[in-house]
Amino acid sequence: MLESLVQKPQGVVGMDMTATILHADLDAFYASVEQLLDPSLRGRPIAVGGGVVLAASYEARAFGVRGGMPGRRARELCPQLIFVGGHFEDYQRLGDAAIAVIGDFTPLVERVSIDEAFADVVGCTHLFGSPADIARAIRRRVRAELGLPISVGVARTKHLAKIASQVAKPNGLVVVDPAAELDFLHDLPVALMWGVGPVTQVRLAEIGVLTIGQLAQTPGWSLEHVLGRAAGEKLAALAWNRDPRDIETQHRARSAGAQSALGRQPAVERVFRPALLHLADRIGTRLRAKSLAGRTVTVRVRFADLRAVTRAVTMDAPISATLILAEIAEALVRAVLAHHPDEKYISLLAIAVSQLETDTDVQLELALGLENEALRPGSKRGMARRAADRAVDKIRDRFGWDSVGYGSVALGGFRSVPDAFRELAERDL
Repeated sequence: MLESLVQKPQGVVGMDMTATILHADLDAFYASVEQLLDPSLRGRPIAVGGGVVLAASYEARAFGVRGGMPGRRARELCPQLIFVGGHFEDYQRLGDAAIAVIGDFTPLVERVSIDEAFADVVGCTHLFGSPADIARAIRRRVRAELGLPISVGVARTKHLAKIASQVAKPNGLVVVDPAAELDFLHDLPVALMWGVGPVTQVRLAEIGVLTIGQLAQTPGWSLEHVLGRAAGEKLAALAWNRDPRDIETQHRARSAGAQSALGRQPAVERVFRPALLHLADRIGTRLRAKSLAGRTVTVRVRFADLRAVTRAVTMDAPISATLILAEIAEALVRAVLAHHPDEKYISLLAIAVSQLETDTDVQLELALGLENEALRPGSKRGMARRAADRAVDKIRDRFGWDSVGYGSVALGGFRSVPDAFRELAERDL
């Protein structure tokens, strides 16, 4: 167990108590739950999933096993790996219980996933002690009441608190004194930063940026050239711990998305078309349930080497129809593959719909021969698809999700990972 306080430089007396933001993250959550439910798995390398690794224990990660990895590759890296099916109701129950423990200390809690949350304890230190004391109490209670390990970072900003919790893993606590935060931050690898994935990490390494400190000292024009203006400016600000975001207790997602880890599959229509239809079905159903629609559709294609490419398009009118969304996503994926003809395999597909707005009644549009007219919600075809979606939604509400569906999805032709696992990651709209 790691517990540390990043101290002020020598000669500075006292502790600035403005470090009141906590980031709490359950360690290897899905795998830890499985080891909790079955004590014989404790201390052994396990993975949740089968064809694709959904989650891995720390014992498995030591061999290089990671979430999203094909099961065959995981077994090659760790021959003694144990695969388990997953207890999704227990994941939800225990995740809710852990967040409830945090809520016992402060009402300012922002849950960002099933197993992690931010909290601001600025107004409750007179009741429960310092932020560090509160973090220790949360960790003790989660371990004693739920039997799960949890790591906590305490800092002045959300970004730094999240990084601190990652440094604290597994099963640790790191408190960053505001006067020493840059000393702490700048020695760390850029991979720990929000928004730095494998592709961005490689691009930064190509210009000699390996640490957050090196990123902070990199000229803005250089970052803009490598990452683009928006991403470059955002990462530069975070490298200096400039993060003005507050805790959002009533947070709602600004987009609806879903993704499927495919393992290693050929980049051909028979693979990506049913996968995209299934993802569009899940997203469209969620949007319609909340009377929402979105204008921008984004797809992400990850190749076998884990390099990812995104493409997006913004429509004139907001959409929520499953088949329209699937067709737009398919066109975007085809464009990605056409621009990367040497990529023969894909490992993940994702769709997101953003620029959400209330889905109002659609007026029938005249057929004027406009480009992509069939994809417009108010076209004759769009209205028919809207009616079909409503009928499907009603049947599913009464008889369950698998009672009716679209094409190969309805026939069970596509299931990359269990729907229950995917639903755990879907944020409320």
